[in-house]
Amino acid sequence: MAKVRVHNFSITVDGFATGLNQRLDAPFGDGMEGLHDWMFAAMEEGATGLDSAQLKRWDQNVGATIMGRNMFSPHRGPWEDESWTGWWGPNPPYHHDTFVRTHHLRPSIPMEGGTTFHFTDEPAEKVLERAFAAAAGQDVVIAGGATTIQEYLRAGLIDELHVVIVPILAGAGIRLFDNLEDALTKYRVAEQTSSPAATHVQLVRR
Repeated sequence: MAKVRVHNFSITVDGFATGLNQRLDAPFGDGMEGLHDWMFAAMEEGATGLDSAQLKRWDQNVGATIMGRNMFSPHRGPWEDESWTGWWGPNPPYHHDTFVRTHHLRPSIPMEGGTTFHFTDEPAEKVLERAFAAAAGQDVVIAGGATTIQEYLRAGLIDELHVVIVPILAGAGIRLFDNLEDALTKYRVAEQTSSPAATHVQLVRR
């Protein structure tokens, strides 16, 4: 059965997924330098070990992705123009339909490699229905950011979360596990493993 997953989502030791003042030259905000060092090292040619193995799982059996506007773009409010097509260049890593949740709609953007960004202001459940239809029997990944994951957690729609805790402190920003009411009582820690660069925690629905 297809699942809703969060995978390779990095947070600091003090729980922050983003710092303050996200902008073009600081995609994750202030104090977040090094948040994805474990990932960049794992992506190097010939890399092996725990981090590399976890990284490679992120797109296995995945047919669609959902993300928030803040993950797609550093810009806020209405689009000044439609020249921004994401952080990832002409060939984003998704290679399937990717739904961007935003109050400011714009036409879909087909990219190289099979990624198409669709912009939607529909409720979380409706976007998930569309993503499952696009995934055609495969899993759907909720890519982030933290507030988008929180909304799907509160709605009880996420089956598995793979969180990567990295050894930095942010001090301020948006914490992944804030604003969840009793949502986390529905999950258990299924696995915890560590490398010198990061600790990987797998949460699954009880």
